[in-house]
Amino acid sequence: MNTPILALVCFLQCAFTFALHFHPLDPLTPQEINKTSFIVKKSHLGNFKDLTFHYLDLDEPNKSHVLQWLSPNPSKKPPPPPPRRCSLVVVRAGGQTHELIVDLTTSKIASSRIYTGHGFPSFTFIELFKASKLPLTYPSFKKSILDRALNISEVSCIPFTVGWYGETIKRREVKASCFYRDGSVNVFTRPIEGITVTIDVDSMRVVKYSDRFRKPLPDSEGNDFRTKHKPFPFSCNVSDTGFEILGKRIKWANWKFHVGFSARAGITISTASVLDPRTKKFRRVMYRGHVSETFVPYMDPTYEWYFRTFMDIGEFGFGRSAVNLQPLIDCPQNAAFLDGHVAGPDGTAQRMSNVMCVFEKNGYGASFRHTEINVPGQVITSGEGDISLVVRMVATLGNYDYTVDWEFKKNGAIRVGVDLTGVLEVKATSYTSSEQITENVYGTLVAKNTVAVNHDHYLTYYLDLDVDGNSNSLVKAKLKTVRVTDVNKTSTPRKSYWTVVKETAKTEADGRVRLGSEPVELLIVNPNKKTKIGNTVGYRLIPEHLPVTSLLTDDDYPEIRAGYTKYPVWVTAYNRSERWAGGFYSDRSRGDDGLAIWSNRNREIENKDIVMWYNVGFHHIPYQEDFPVMPTLHGGFTLRPSNFFDNDPLLG
Repeated sequence: MNTPILALVCFLQCAFTFALHFHPLDPLTPQEINKTSFIVKKSHLGNFKDLTFHYLDLDEPNKSHVLQWLSPNPSKKPPPPPPRRCSLVVVRAGGQTHELIVDLTTSKIASSRIYTGHGFPSFTFIELFKASKLPLTYPSFKKSILDRALNISEVSCIPFTVGWYGETIKRREVKASCFYRDGSVNVFTRPIEGITVTIDVDSMRVVKYSDRFRKPLPDSEGNDFRTKHKPFPFSCNVSDTGFEILGKRIKWANWKFHVGFSARAGITISTASVLDPRTKKFRRVMYRGHVSETFVPYMDPTYEWYFRTFMDIGEFGFGRSAVNLQPLIDCPQNAAFLDGHVAGPDGTAQRMSNVMCVFEKNGYGASFRHTEINVPGQVITSGEGDISLVVRMVATLGNYDYTVDWEFKKNGAIRVGVDLTGVLEVKATSYTSSEQITENVYGTLVAKNTVAVNHDHYLTYYLDLDVDGNSNSLVKAKLKTVRVTDVNKTSTPRKSYWTVVKETAKTEADGRVRLGSEPVELLIVNPNKKTKIGNTVGYRLIPEHLPVTSLLTDDDYPEIRAGYTKYPVWVTAYNRSERWAGGFYSDRSRGDDGLAIWSNRNREIENKDIVMWYNVGFHHIPYQEDFPVMPTLHGGFTLRPSNFFDNDPLLG
């Protein structure tokens, strides 16, 4: 075969493979990222020397188009064309924020506008890196280090986002806090207390400098987070038939779904469907799911700490913070590893290797079992091992590491979990014993001269559930105590029992739910679909621990920005543009965009296309066992079928 024909055959094979495995929600390919940046640079924006790419992702196609393209085609008619591939781009140029839609089919900019609202796009790694080095050349900072008899070559500075506190904002800023390594690899445990460096990121210059006091440096001894033991590799010891990865689609057991990756959200699970063992057809469960925002406010109101109220996903990016997963440490030996691609500050595609892994997990228990002893002459035991499929990523955001799991169960459930670990954010103090403390230090003395500050963690999940279709409702199944009446007492000595009273949420105001004050189960149901015996099909939310909500006052500025943390559960009407709980522009936002604002529109949510939002929250009071590295803390929830199947799907 001659070379031109061979090349044509290879091209056609690649095109066929791409078409076979293509999904309209596939992340942008490296070629599409580079094509997008090329088109933007060829526009008038390319004339700006400070052109920087802050967001470059798939402009999500209309949901109806995606579902139409993915729907079965039993008539074998020509399938509809796939949704148009477009990029959503946010750049900074000339001191302004520009939003663009780039049509990748026509290679043209479909729309372009200057954003003039509150808040700024996420920071790039280059910006934060330059900001971290700036204090080291600033004369006043160099003098402060010299006055403390420290070696500036052993100093590391870390820029922190600053939030908003009612002021008129004119620039993008960070505040750098600095640390003294001096041989220690646990940088966060040795803060140089009292110094704050405010930096204008666009001009990359120091605009305010403060050196208010000095505190003894915490000791470098005893703060190494590295294990002294040989890492113990883990194995899932599964004997199942395995899973299949076709492009970005994954098929396993009775599940099929799409997995994506973006700089902002990290892992995104889409178009998840489960096989009905009776009909042998796949039924829709979830259209889209991902972590939408994090909120980590520290509870120290002093000048050096008050601004530490981080919204990491919007201010930097969960996917951009994803780490290269380590085989046999982060993921077991049977894992498959997946790469992600993001756009760098110059708009070129960057490969992030092994940022996701997929593996079968042995829960070392039973997914179901029973022993029956009431059949004469027999003891009958049956059951099945608990084997599931996990999609995992790890994001390291400064001092904390978050392991995010999406776990698919054969019983039709989706278990979503997050593990928190890493190192504490601490401040230096003169105290060496808790008995010496006579003031509020806003945390716990975890080592000599070391206070770990109280703080919260919230991870807000976006869950666009499509339970057997788009038209869904939120049902609150409340457990109510009932007194046995005098009429019934003639046949029973019982005085009470509980029953279930179901309430269907009508509007978004009804979709804001506090949990814990009364026994209730929350279900997303499809009121238009019934089981064979007439029950409404649905999925219910099962939190893994008592939900945590914000304790900050409503008028506190961090709470104004993160008002979505006041309720653990929100249900809103679906809107393609409403995916980020803290608003699209989180940095220095004012709380005038985001989940709490959308919910206040009070749209109808009964028998509509709706989205559930769930906050996995932690109030973290530090303890000495959390130092110098914190043992993993787990949180999460399960979405479990509830009258979705006609019987236990594990029995086939």
